[in-house]
Amino acid sequence: MSSYLSLLRNEATSVIAVELRPPRAELQSSEGMDAWIDTYHSIRSLTRNDVRVMVTDNAVGAREENNLRHLVANLGDTVARDRIIPFLTTKHSLEYCLAYADQAAQTGFPSLVVLGGDKHLGRPRCLEHAWQLRRLIRQRHPGLELGGWANPVADPEGQVRYLLDGDANADFFLTQIVSHHQAGQLRAFLEAGRRGGVLAPGVFGVFYYRSANATTLDLLSQFMPVPVDALKAEFAAGATPVEVCARTIRTLIDLGARHFYVSNLPIRKTAATLSAILDKAGIREPGSGNRNSQPAPGSRLPVPD
Repeated sequence: MSSYLSLLRNEATSVIAVELRPPRAELQSSEGMDAWIDTYHSIRSLTRNDVRVMVTDNAVGAREENNLRHLVANLGDTVARDRIIPFLTTKHSLEYCLAYADQAAQTGFPSLVVLGGDKHLGRPRCLEHAWQLRRLIRQRHPGLELGGWANPVADPEGQVRYLLDGDANADFFLTQIVSHHQAGQLRAFLEAGRRGGVLAPGVFGVFYYRSANATTLDLLSQFMPVPVDALKAEFAAGATPVEVCARTIRTLIDLGARHFYVSNLPIRKTAATLSAILDKAGIREPGSGNRNSQPAPGSRLPVPD
């Protein structure tokens, strides 16, 4: 087993992950079962290709099934625990959050991403900031690798201060979804990280936009910074969803980023879609995370490691 953090720290490895959302809790029993079966198939096909899978939590207020309980009960020993990185947000009771972390540690998950969750939808956070929950979890499970959060399109110096704060309790960090249309902001964030001496490795979020549907893009804009007009123009010029996603990954690599997670892939043919994106982006071995894989040309760690 190779923990997520050890892979991120390995200078010879570029790590690709896929973010999957668990089925919504309000689905009828038959629909929910079918949705979970599709999810399990996606997880197995991805992890067979050595892709790490991040399974999200109730980040935006929609009630979702307990992802950890389902994963433990239904995947059994068919997928190594180090291939899966569960998410936990503060949008539960504190008792639930701590019990979730206990279950993750006790059932062999080496890594856990702990985020705040959307402040405007759903139940309120049990703690104001995610670092407060990470601190409590660190006290209970000092060996658990904890992931934090950064927003590259916000004030770069401020984001770096958060990452360097002694209370952050983050061994690595994920970023907000970003786009190649935000290259200037991404460059500023990466440069600020290098100047500040951020040691935690970063994993950059990339979204698979399936179309330029105005309603969908406007809805997504409520949760993350979406370059709506630029995406509409790109799709109107004939770009495919695979090409748009690949352009973001390629831009990040050219700027010096190295690790990525891809969000919103179709739940069916997930691995095939990811492979097409990475091929279009010029990454040599789709499904990296393999110790023998080589990083894309010119790539390096986003911050000093």
